[in-house]
Amino acid sequence: MKTVLTFASALLAAAPALAHEGGHMHPHGMEGGLTLLPMAALIGVAALVAWNRR
Repeated sequence: MKTVLTFASALLAAAPALAHEGGHMHPHGMEGGLTLLPMAALIGVAALVAWNRR
């Protein structure tokens, strides 16, 4: 399960950069609050994983 969470987090973080050849991390025309939601979820998952490792 830990490997799946790590892979999913890495994929979510890398997917926007891969779509634009690593140029930038924001989708065009969606610079509002909708962009923050996946990043907040990624940070939340990372925090939960870190909390459970204590």
